[in-house]
Amino acid sequence: MPPWIPRLIFLIIGASLATGLLVWAVLRLRGFFLAILLSLFASFALEPAVDYFARRGMRRGLATGLVFLGSAILLVLFVGITLPPLVTEMASLVSNFPDWFSDMSVFLNVRFGLELNLSNISEGALDIQGSLLTYASSLASGVLGIGTLALHLVLQVLTIGLFTFYLLADGPRFRNLVLSVVRPDRQAEVRYIWEIAIRKTGGYVYSRGLLALISAGFTYLFLEFLGIPYSMALSVWVGVISQFVPAVGTYLAGVAPVLVALTVSPLSALITLLGIVGYQQVENFLLAPRITARTMSLHPAISFGSVLMGSSLLGPVGAIVALPGAAIIQAFLSTYIERHQVEEPSGEDENPPDD
Repeated sequence: MPPWIPRLIFLIIGASLATGLLVWAVLRLRGFFLAILLSLFASFALEPAVDYFARRGMRRGLATGLVFLGSAILLVLFVGITLPPLVTEMASLVSNFPDWFSDMSVFLNVRFGLELNLSNISEGALDIQGSLLTYASSLASGVLGIGTLALHLVLQVLTIGLFTFYLLADGPRFRNLVLSVVRPDRQAEVRYIWEIAIRKTGGYVYSRGLLALISAGFTYLFLEFLGIPYSMALSVWVGVISQFVPAVGTYLAGVAPVLVALTVSPLSALITLLGIVGYQQVENFLLAPRITARTMSLHPAISFGSVLMGSSLLGPVGAIVALPGAAIIQAFLSTYIERHQVEEPSGEDENPPDD
Protein backbone atom coordinates (compact mmCIF):
# COMPACT_ATOMS: atom_id res chain seq x y z
CA MET A 1 0.00 0.00 0.00
CA PRO A 2 1.38 3.42 -0.90
CA PRO A 3 2.13 5.51 2.20
CA TRP A 4 -0.20 8.34 1.10
CA ILE A 5 -3.35 6.17 1.16
CA PRO A 6 -3.62 5.93 5.00
CA ARG A 7 -3.03 9.66 5.27
CA LEU A 8 -5.78 10.28 2.70
CA ILE A 9 -8.18 8.01 4.59
CA PHE A 10 -7.49 9.77 7.88
CA LEU A 11 -7.84 13.14 6.13
CA ILE A 12 -11.25 12.21 4.69
CA ILE A 13 -12.45 10.87 8.05
CA GLY A 14 -11.21 13.97 9.86
CA ALA A 15 -12.78 16.33 7.32
CA SER A 16 -16.11 14.46 7.58
CA LEU A 17 -16.07 14.61 11.37
CA ALA A 18 -15.15 18.31 11.33
CA THR A 19 -17.92 19.07 8.83
CA GLY A 20 -20.47 17.15 10.89
CA LEU A 21 -19.35 18.94 14.06
CA LEU A 22 -19.62 22.32 12.32
CA VAL A 23 -23.12 21.57 11.02
CA TRP A 24 -24.18 20.36 14.47
CA ALA A 25 -22.81 23.53 16.10
CA VAL A 26 -24.50 25.80 13.55
CA LEU A 27 -27.86 24.07 14.07
CA ARG A 28 -27.53 24.25 17.83
CA LEU A 29 -26.54 27.92 17.70
CA ARG A 30 -29.12 28.90 15.09
CA GLY A 31 -31.07 30.96 17.60
CA PHE A 32 -27.94 32.79 18.64
CA PHE A 33 -26.97 33.60 15.05
CA LEU A 34 -30.50 34.84 14.33
CA ALA A 35 -30.29 37.06 17.41
CA ILE A 36 -27.00 38.50 16.10
CA LEU A 37 -28.58 39.10 12.69
CA LEU A 38 -31.56 40.89 14.24
CA SER A 39 -29.22 42.92 16.45
CA LEU A 40 -27.23 44.01 13.42
CA PHE A 41 -30.42 44.97 11.59
CA ALA A 42 -31.71 46.90 14.63
CA SER A 43 -28.39 48.71 15.04
CA PHE A 44 -28.43 49.76 11.37
CA ALA A 45 -32.02 50.97 11.77
CA LEU A 46 -31.35 52.99 14.95
CA GLU A 47 -27.87 54.32 14.13
CA PRO A 48 -29.13 57.40 12.19
CA ALA A 49 -31.06 58.50 15.27
CA VAL A 50 -28.06 57.91 17.55
CA ASP A 51 -25.79 59.79 15.13
CA TYR A 52 -28.28 62.67 15.12
CA PHE A 53 -27.91 63.16 18.89
CA ALA A 54 -24.17 62.45 18.85
CA ARG A 55 -23.53 65.17 16.27
CA ARG A 56 -25.20 67.64 18.60
CA GLY A 57 -22.73 67.05 21.42
CA MET A 58 -24.44 64.21 23.31
CA ARG A 59 -22.27 61.31 24.39
CA ARG A 60 -22.84 58.26 22.23
CA GLY A 61 -23.72 55.99 25.15
CA LEU A 62 -26.30 58.48 26.44
CA ALA A 63 -27.71 58.94 22.92
CA THR A 64 -28.03 55.17 22.55
CA GLY A 65 -29.84 54.90 25.87
CA LEU A 66 -32.21 57.69 24.89
CA VAL A 67 -33.06 56.03 21.58
CA PHE A 68 -33.52 52.67 23.33
CA LEU A 69 -35.84 54.24 25.91
CA GLY A 70 -37.95 55.85 23.19
CA SER A 71 -38.18 52.56 21.26
CA ALA A 72 -39.18 50.65 24.39
CA ILE A 73 -41.88 53.20 25.23
CA LEU A 74 -43.32 52.93 21.71
CA LEU A 75 -43.35 49.12 21.94
CA VAL A 76 -45.08 49.12 25.33
CA LEU A 77 -47.65 51.64 24.13
CA PHE A 78 -48.38 49.54 21.03
CA VAL A 79 -48.94 46.36 23.06
CA GLY A 80 -50.91 48.15 25.80
CA ILE A 81 -53.19 49.98 23.35
CA THR A 82 -53.93 47.18 20.92
CA LEU A 83 -53.87 43.87 22.80
CA PRO A 84 -56.64 44.24 25.45
CA PRO A 85 -59.33 45.63 23.08
CA LEU A 86 -58.56 43.05 20.41
CA VAL A 87 -58.85 40.17 22.89
CA THR A 88 -62.15 41.57 24.22
CA GLU A 89 -63.65 42.04 20.77
CA MET A 90 -62.59 38.59 19.55
CA ALA A 91 -64.30 37.02 22.55
CA SER A 92 -67.44 39.07 21.84
CA LEU A 93 -67.31 38.04 18.20
CA VAL A 94 -67.18 34.33 19.04
CA SER A 95 -70.00 34.61 21.58
CA ASN A 96 -72.27 36.35 19.04
CA PHE A 97 -71.98 33.62 16.39
CA PRO A 98 -75.17 31.72 17.39
CA ASP A 99 -77.34 34.87 17.37
CA TRP A 100 -76.01 35.90 13.96
CA PHE A 101 -76.82 32.55 12.40
CA SER A 102 -80.33 32.61 13.85
CA ASP A 103 -80.97 36.15 12.60
CA MET A 104 -79.58 35.26 9.18
CA SER A 105 -81.84 32.24 8.86
CA VAL A 106 -84.93 34.31 9.80
CA PHE A 107 -83.97 37.06 7.33
CA LEU A 108 -83.43 34.64 4.44
CA ASN A 109 -86.62 32.72 5.15
CA VAL A 110 -88.76 35.88 5.32
CA ARG A 111 -87.13 37.70 2.42
CA PHE A 112 -86.75 34.87 -0.09
CA GLY A 113 -89.33 32.37 1.11
CA LEU A 114 -86.73 29.78 2.01
CA GLU A 115 -86.87 27.16 4.70
CA LEU A 116 -83.33 27.26 5.96
CA ASN A 117 -82.33 25.99 9.37
CA LEU A 118 -78.92 27.21 10.50
CA SER A 119 -79.19 25.69 13.94
CA ASN A 120 -76.55 23.10 13.07
CA ILE A 121 -74.11 25.85 12.18
CA SER A 122 -75.08 27.65 15.38
CA GLU A 123 -74.39 24.53 17.41
CA GLY A 124 -71.08 24.17 15.59
CA ALA A 125 -70.19 27.69 16.59
CA LEU A 126 -70.99 26.86 20.18
CA ASP A 127 -68.79 23.80 19.91
CA ILE A 128 -65.97 25.96 18.56
CA GLN A 129 -66.43 28.36 21.44
CA GLY A 130 -66.38 25.49 23.93
CA SER A 131 -63.29 24.03 22.30
CA LEU A 132 -61.53 27.38 22.55
CA LEU A 133 -62.42 27.66 26.21
CA THR A 134 -61.22 24.10 26.82
CA TYR A 135 -57.97 24.79 25.01
CA ALA A 136 -57.49 28.00 26.99
CA SER A 137 -58.04 26.16 30.28
CA SER A 138 -55.56 23.46 29.24
CA LEU A 139 -53.02 26.17 28.48
CA ALA A 140 -53.67 27.73 31.85
CA SER A 141 -53.02 24.38 33.53
CA GLY A 142 -49.65 24.10 31.81
CA VAL A 143 -48.19 27.04 33.69
CA LEU A 144 -44.73 25.52 33.69
CA GLY A 145 -44.62 25.23 29.89
CA ILE A 146 -45.90 28.76 29.43
CA GLY A 147 -43.41 30.06 31.96
CA THR A 148 -40.54 28.31 30.18
CA LEU A 149 -41.63 29.76 26.83
CA ALA A 150 -41.97 33.24 28.32
CA LEU A 151 -38.54 32.97 29.95
CA HIS A 152 -36.99 31.90 26.64
CA LEU A 153 -38.65 34.81 24.86
CA VAL A 154 -37.45 37.28 27.50
CA LEU A 155 -33.89 35.94 27.22
CA GLN A 156 -34.00 36.30 23.42
CA VAL A 157 -35.23 39.88 23.68
CA LEU A 158 -32.58 40.74 26.26
CA THR A 159 -29.87 39.16 24.10
CA ILE A 160 -30.94 41.12 21.03
CA GLY A 161 -31.23 44.31 23.05
CA LEU A 162 -27.80 43.86 24.66
CA PHE A 163 -26.01 43.23 21.36
CA THR A 164 -27.89 46.08 19.69
CA PHE A 165 -26.93 48.48 22.47
CA TYR A 166 -23.23 47.65 22.22
CA LEU A 167 -23.27 47.77 18.42
CA LEU A 168 -24.76 51.26 18.65
CA ALA A 169 -22.76 52.61 21.59
CA ASP A 170 -19.47 51.36 20.12
CA GLY A 171 -20.50 51.78 16.50
CA PRO A 172 -17.41 53.66 15.23
CA ARG A 173 -15.05 51.46 17.24
CA PHE A 174 -16.72 48.27 16.00
CA ARG A 175 -16.57 49.54 12.42
CA ASN A 176 -12.85 50.27 12.78
CA LEU A 177 -12.33 46.79 14.24
CA VAL A 178 -13.94 45.24 11.16
CA LEU A 179 -11.96 47.48 8.83
CA SER A 180 -8.69 46.56 10.59
CA VAL A 181 -8.90 43.01 9.18
CA VAL A 182 -9.42 44.32 5.63
CA ARG A 183 -6.54 45.26 3.36
CA PRO A 184 -5.96 49.04 3.21
CA ASP A 185 -6.78 49.21 -0.50
CA ARG A 186 -10.22 47.63 0.16
CA GLN A 187 -11.16 49.53 3.32
CA ALA A 188 -12.82 52.41 1.46
CA GLU A 189 -15.14 50.00 -0.36
CA VAL A 190 -16.07 48.15 2.85
CA ARG A 191 -16.75 51.46 4.59
CA TYR A 192 -18.94 52.55 1.67
CA ILE A 193 -20.92 49.28 1.78
CA TRP A 194 -21.38 49.72 5.54
CA GLU A 195 -22.72 53.25 5.04
CA ILE A 196 -25.11 52.00 2.34
CA ALA A 197 -26.43 49.35 4.74
CA ILE A 198 -27.05 51.92 7.47
CA ARG A 199 -28.66 54.41 5.09
CA LYS A 200 -30.95 51.88 3.43
CA THR A 201 -31.99 50.13 6.65
CA GLY A 202 -32.61 53.39 8.50
CA GLY A 203 -34.47 54.81 5.53
CA TYR A 204 -36.64 51.70 5.37
CA VAL A 205 -37.60 51.90 9.05
CA TYR A 206 -38.28 55.64 9.13
CA SER A 207 -40.21 55.70 5.84
CA ARG A 208 -42.33 52.79 7.09
CA GLY A 209 -42.87 54.67 10.34
CA LEU A 210 -44.16 57.70 8.44
CA LEU A 211 -46.47 55.53 6.35
CA ALA A 212 -47.69 53.86 9.55
CA LEU A 213 -48.61 57.25 11.04
CA ILE A 214 -50.55 58.22 7.90
CA SER A 215 -52.30 54.85 7.75
CA ALA A 216 -53.20 54.96 11.45
CA GLY A 217 -54.55 58.52 11.13
CA PHE A 218 -56.78 57.65 8.18
CA THR A 219 -58.02 54.45 9.84
CA TYR A 220 -58.85 56.29 13.06
CA LEU A 221 -60.91 58.97 11.27
CA PHE A 222 -62.64 56.38 9.11
CA LEU A 223 -63.57 54.09 12.01
CA GLU A 224 -64.71 57.03 14.14
CA PHE A 225 -66.98 58.14 11.28
CA LEU A 226 -68.52 54.65 11.12
CA GLY A 227 -68.87 54.44 14.90
CA ILE A 228 -66.68 51.33 15.24
CA PRO A 229 -65.59 50.70 18.86
CA TYR A 230 -61.91 50.79 19.86
CA SER A 231 -61.04 52.92 16.85
CA MET A 232 -57.79 54.13 18.44
CA ALA A 233 -56.50 50.62 19.16
CA LEU A 234 -57.53 49.35 15.74
CA SER A 235 -55.93 52.29 13.93
CA VAL A 236 -52.61 51.74 15.74
CA TRP A 237 -52.81 48.03 14.92
CA VAL A 238 -53.48 48.68 11.23
CA GLY A 239 -50.74 51.30 10.94
CA VAL A 240 -47.98 49.21 12.52
CA ILE A 241 -48.84 45.75 11.20
CA SER A 242 -49.56 46.86 7.63
CA GLN A 243 -46.18 48.59 7.32
CA PHE A 244 -43.77 46.44 9.32
CA VAL A 245 -45.01 42.91 8.53
CA PRO A 246 -43.81 42.09 5.01
CA ALA A 247 -46.03 40.69 2.25
CA VAL A 248 -49.07 39.68 4.36
CA GLY A 249 -49.09 42.65 6.74
CA THR A 250 -51.80 44.55 4.87
CA TYR A 251 -54.21 41.61 4.94
CA LEU A 252 -53.37 40.65 8.51
CA ALA A 253 -53.92 44.24 9.67
CA GLY A 254 -57.26 44.58 7.87
CA VAL A 255 -58.79 41.47 9.45
CA ALA A 256 -59.07 42.96 12.96
CA PRO A 257 -61.09 46.12 12.12
CA VAL A 258 -63.37 44.15 9.78
CA LEU A 259 -64.12 41.58 12.49
CA VAL A 260 -64.73 44.27 15.11
CA ALA A 261 -67.00 46.11 12.67
CA LEU A 262 -68.88 42.84 12.23
CA THR A 263 -69.92 43.08 15.88
CA VAL A 264 -71.75 46.30 14.93
CA SER A 265 -73.39 45.13 11.68
CA PRO A 266 -72.51 43.26 8.50
CA LEU A 267 -72.90 46.50 6.52
CA SER A 268 -70.36 48.25 8.74
CA ALA A 269 -67.93 45.38 8.17
CA LEU A 270 -68.39 45.65 4.39
CA ILE A 271 -67.84 49.43 4.42
CA THR A 272 -64.76 49.00 6.62
CA LEU A 273 -63.33 46.44 4.21
CA LEU A 274 -63.93 48.73 1.21
CA GLY A 275 -62.37 51.68 3.05
CA ILE A 276 -59.22 49.72 3.96
CA VAL A 277 -58.83 48.36 0.42
CA GLY A 278 -59.39 51.83 -1.07
CA TYR A 279 -56.81 53.46 1.18
CA GLN A 280 -54.32 50.71 0.37
CA GLN A 281 -54.59 51.53 -3.33
CA VAL A 282 -54.00 55.23 -2.62
CA GLU A 283 -50.98 54.36 -0.49
CA ASN A 284 -49.52 51.97 -3.07
CA PHE A 285 -49.83 54.33 -6.03
CA LEU A 286 -49.51 57.82 -4.49
CA LEU A 287 -48.01 57.88 -0.99
CA ALA A 288 -45.49 55.03 -0.87
CA PRO A 289 -43.64 55.88 -4.13
CA ARG A 290 -43.06 59.47 -2.97
CA ILE A 291 -42.07 58.64 0.60
CA THR A 292 -39.77 55.71 -0.24
CA ALA A 293 -38.31 57.20 -3.42
CA ARG A 294 -35.10 58.30 -1.66
CA THR A 295 -34.89 55.54 0.91
CA MET A 296 -35.64 52.13 -0.60
CA SER A 297 -37.13 51.89 -4.08
CA LEU A 298 -37.66 48.23 -4.97
CA HIS A 299 -39.72 46.70 -7.73
CA PRO A 300 -42.80 44.93 -6.26
CA ALA A 301 -41.71 41.60 -7.76
CA ILE A 302 -38.26 41.94 -6.15
CA SER A 303 -39.85 42.86 -2.82
CA PHE A 304 -42.22 39.88 -2.86
CA GLY A 305 -39.52 37.48 -4.02
CA SER A 306 -37.03 38.66 -1.40
CA VAL A 307 -39.62 38.18 1.36
CA LEU A 308 -40.36 34.64 0.16
CA MET A 309 -36.66 33.79 -0.01
CA GLY A 310 -35.94 35.32 3.40
CA SER A 311 -38.83 33.53 5.10
CA SER A 312 -37.83 30.22 3.46
CA LEU A 313 -34.23 30.54 4.69
CA LEU A 314 -34.67 32.07 8.14
CA GLY A 315 -38.39 32.05 8.90
CA PRO A 316 -39.99 35.21 10.34
CA VAL A 317 -36.56 36.77 10.94
CA GLY A 318 -35.71 36.39 7.27
CA ALA A 319 -38.99 37.99 6.25
CA ILE A 320 -38.24 41.01 8.45
CA VAL A 321 -34.72 41.63 7.18
CA ALA A 322 -35.41 40.61 3.56
CA LEU A 323 -36.53 44.01 2.22
CA PRO A 324 -33.68 46.13 3.60
CA GLY A 325 -31.27 43.35 2.66
CA ALA A 326 -32.54 43.38 -0.93
CA ALA A 327 -32.26 47.19 -1.02
CA ILE A 328 -28.65 47.02 0.20
CA ILE A 329 -27.76 44.43 -2.46
CA GLN A 330 -29.49 46.50 -5.14
CA ALA A 331 -27.62 49.66 -4.11
CA PHE A 332 -24.33 47.78 -4.04
CA LEU A 333 -24.88 46.27 -7.49
CA SER A 334 -25.98 49.60 -8.96
CA THR A 335 -22.69 51.08 -7.77
CA TYR A 336 -20.42 48.50 -9.36
CA ILE A 337 -22.43 47.42 -12.42
CA GLU A 338 -22.04 49.71 -15.39
CA ARG A 339 -25.23 50.47 -17.31
CA HIS A 340 -25.37 51.32 -21.01
CA GLN A 341 -27.96 53.17 -23.00
CA VAL A 342 -30.21 50.92 -25.04
CA GLU A 343 -30.20 51.93 -28.69
CA GLU A 344 -33.49 51.82 -30.51
CA PRO A 345 -33.55 49.78 -33.72
CA SER A 346 -33.45 51.73 -36.95
CA GLY A 347 -36.47 52.03 -39.21
CA GLU A 348 -35.10 49.56 -41.70
CA ASP A 349 -34.70 46.88 -39.03
CA GLU A 350 -38.24 47.34 -37.70
CA ASN A 351 -39.86 46.23 -40.99
CA PRO A 352 -37.63 43.56 -42.52
CA PRO A 353 -38.45 42.66 -46.12
CA ASP A 354 -40.47 39.53 -46.79
CA ASP A 355 -38.64 36.55 -48.19
